[in-house]
Parts: sequence; structure tokens; C-alpha cells
Amino acid sequence: MTTTGEEHRAAGGPWWWERRRSAVLDGGLALGSALECAVEGVGFAEGAGLPVGIGVLLGVVAGSVLVVRRRWPVAVVLVAIAITPAEMGFLLATVGLYTLAASQVPRRIIGVTTGMSLAATLIVTLMRTHQGVGDIAGSRIDVWFLPLMSVLASVAMTAPPVLLGLYVGARRRLMESLRDRADSLETELQLLAERAEERADWARGEERTRIAREMHDVVAHRVSLMVVHAAAVQAVALKDPQKAVKNAALVGDMGRQALTELREMLGVLRAGEALGSSVRGAVPLAAVGVAAAAAATRAGAAEDGPSLAELEELLGQSRAAGMKVELSVQGEARGYAPEVEQTAYRVVQEALTNVHKHAAGAGAMVRVAHREGEVAMQVENGAPPVRGGGAMLPSGGNGLVGMRERVLALGGVFVSGETEAGGFRVSAVLPAQPGPSSAGRA
Repeated sequence: MTTTGEEHRAAGGPWWWERRRSAVLDGGLALGSALECAVEGVGFAEGAGLPVGIGVLLGVVAGSVLVVRRRWPVAVVLVAIAITPAEMGFLLATVGLYTLAASQVPRRIIGVTTGMSLAATLIVTLMRTHQGVGDIAGSRIDVWFLPLMSVLASVAMTAPPVLLGLYVGARRRLMESLRDRADSLETELQLLAERAEERADWARGEERTRIAREMHDVVAHRVSLMVVHAAAVQAVALKDPQKAVKNAALVGDMGRQALTELREMLGVLRAGEALGSSVRGAVPLAAVGVAAAAAATRAGAAEDGPSLAELEELLGQSRAAGMKVELSVQGEARGYAPEVEQTAYRVVQEALTNVHKHAAGAGAMVRVAHREGEVAMQVENGAPPVRGGGAMLPSGGNGLVGMRERVLALGGVFVSGETEAGGFRVSAVLPAQPGPSSAGRA
């Protein structure tokens, strides 16, 4: 956790001080400066012919100005310049110049006040040096000596505190800049963490949707045929025992296949729950999705996933359940991407499942057209002989939604709706090779 400027200010101190120790330091410096100026005020009063008390009082007032050095550094330096002719305020001038150079005051003001302080110190030093040399009888000193010594003394008293103040101020501003950057970086990291969490929630939702779609593809078609065959067994059990036995065998086979696929997916879920209980993690939805997709692939009886070449077998299952299904293929089959083959198969499979559910006894027409760069499929059924008849299969309303999602994810077009004859039509067009953008949406 970084220490921000707000937290520094939160520590607080009296009046304009950010911290209490700063107030104690300035108070101590002001006291020392006042004592120094008071002692030097005695000599100034004697030299000027003033009462000693006035000199001491002037020194105390001038030296005490150092207490406001953080609030008004320019004023402190100006007071130090004003009392320079009285030869008092060395601590006041030194600390004032340092504080001014380290503050946020514009550089031109720092330069002007430093120049004024240097000029005042130079004049006073030159006068005192000239007086001191004049008191030495018989001394012969070159003309350049006095100005040189005065300049050196003035620079020695003015330059060090200013240079030190500039360095400390630059370092302080650098540290504040680094602290601000650290605060902004911490805020950005928090925002990134929140966005990552939102994306993770979105990804989990998308994965759940994909799992539900895959499980629907795996189970719905087989269970629908099982229910249809079971109804057929019930209808012909007494009239045609052999056909009843055949239909019962089909129901058993489909039930075992569906049960095996469900066990595999539930096994992944249980493994995820066991892992979550040990490491406090979540169920690996991606693993469940992979298992569901693998089961859906095996439902098409092909190692590489169901394809359009297996439509005859799919239609044979519906014919065995008593549905009249015809297949019309136009054009020559081309090499389609695996996801296109699988999606086309699923569209036909789900459309036939809906016919079993909602239009029992109605015939269906399956059309497949191989075109340049795309493949189109259409499943159309007529009106059911008896409304509400058949095996009365339940419906969750997800079949058409799942088909639409699959087709749109590959950049295709999906249309469904009732026909004028009272039937239902499902149409889809898929590109032969979905582009990168389509793959990204999938």
C-alpha cells in the first residue's frame, strides 16, 4: 500500500504546518534566530546611538519572523535583507534563502530575491572589510583585494543555502511525482482488477450458456426419439408385438447412450466440486463445456464431429420413429470447415427434434444446397394431423435460441417461422469458411 499525499496531509499539524514536528522545528529555529538577533541588536544600538532595549527588541522581532518561513518564504528573505545593514540575522538569512529555494515559488522570484540578498551582503561586507583594513596603520593592500574578498564572502554566505534548497526542492517534487504516479498506478490496477472480474463473470456466463447448448444438443434429440418410440411401443404393443419389441430395443439403446454421455458430463462436474472444496475454487466450466462438446460429437457417431455426410443416418433415426422425412440435396458437397459441418448437422437435428415435439405425425422435408462459398439448409414440416397429439414432449424453448446462436456465431443467417399451411420452417445459411471475426464471436 503506497503512502499518498492525502495521507501525509491527514497527519496534520497546527495552522499551516503539515506535521507537528515541522511546527516544533520552525519554532526552535525562530527562537534561535531571535536570540542571535537580540545579541547582535546590542551592538547595533550602541553603534547607532540608540537605547539597547530598542536594539534588542528589533532583533527579537526580526529573528522571530523565521517562524513563518514555510508560509511566506519571500517575506522572511526580505526581512533578512532589510536588517543586513545592521549586521544581524545570519541564521535568518541562511534558513530563509534555503526555504525560498526549496519552495514552490517561481524561479524568477527566487533569482531576484537571491540577487538582492547577495547585493546587500556584498555591500555590507565591502564596507566592513574597508573599515577593518583602514584601521590597520601602514598596511599596503592591492586595489583588487577588497572587492575580491567581499565577493567571495558574499557568495560563501548566499550560494550554499540556495543550492541546497534547490536540490531539496527538486528531490521533494520528484518524490511527490513518484508518489502520485504510484497512487495512479494503484488506482489503475484496481480498475483493471475490477474489469478482469467483470470479464471473468461474463466469460463464466458465456461458458454456462455454451454448456447448456451442448447438453441440449446431446440429450434432447435422443430423449425425444426415446419418448416417440415409447409412445409407439404403447400403441402397437398388442397389435404388432414384433414391432413393439424392435421399438423397445431402440429406446433401450438410445437411453444407454444418453445416460453414458450424461454420466461423463456429470463426472466432470463432480470432479470440479471436489477440487473446489479442497482449494475453494469454482467448478471448471470450461472442462464441463469440453466434456459436453465431446459428448455432442459422439452423438453424431463420428470421431471428428457430426457432418452433413451423416444426415441420412440422422434421418433414418427419425424414420424409425415413424416420421416421414425426405432429403433433397442440390449441388456438390465441398470442403467446409469442421465447425460449419457440425453446426449444419445440429440445425437439422434440432429442427427434426422440434418436429417430434410439436408436430407429431407430420411429415418433414430437409433441403441442403451447396453453393459457391456457402451451404444452406432448410427443414420444413407440415401441419400436425392432431393439434396437441403425439407423445406430449416438454419444451424449454431453447432449441431455436441455440440454433440461432450457433449460426450467427459463424457469421451466418438464421430464419424460422410458421408456414402458410400451418407447419413450421427453419432456414440457415452458413459460410464455407468463417472469417476471423466470426471465430472471435464464437
